[in-house]
Amino acid sequence: MSEEFNPLALDNQLCFPLYAAAKEVTRRYKPLLDPLGLTYTQYITMMALWEHDGIPVKELGDRIYLDSATLTPLLKRLESRGYLRRERSAKDERSVIISLTDEGRALRDRALEVPVAMGGCLRIDHDEAVELKSLLESLLHTLG
Repeated sequence: MSEEFNPLALDNQLCFPLYAAAKEVTRRYKPLLDPLGLTYTQYITMMALWEHDGIPVKELGDRIYLDSATLTPLLKRLESRGYLRRERSAKDERSVIISLTDEGRALRDRALEVPVAMGGCLRIDHDEAVELKSLLESLLHTLG
């Protein structure tokens, strides 16, 4: 008896392993980020700012796939901790520019061990990691 393809079977879904893997990876970051006092979302925000300091909120949100309703409270919290400043753009008052403080830049040095530690948690080799990242970026590009 041949089995019929079930489009609603969990095992036939791409979304489920993506969701579960993202959840597990984020969970593995927690003990690495706790000593830095950062959540995963705050961490990716800081990584984006360490790469591109002094950028508009909209550009930052586009870069890390967060809307302003999610990003604004997160930025306020990072600002209250002294890691960044939010200032209206002199060129366009509607735009808010996010800039790192000295304390925010110094946090980068403390975070350098996080990617290395995560690499050890994933248990996939470098080539597999590069391939997976490429596939996920392609998927994001297609969906965006």
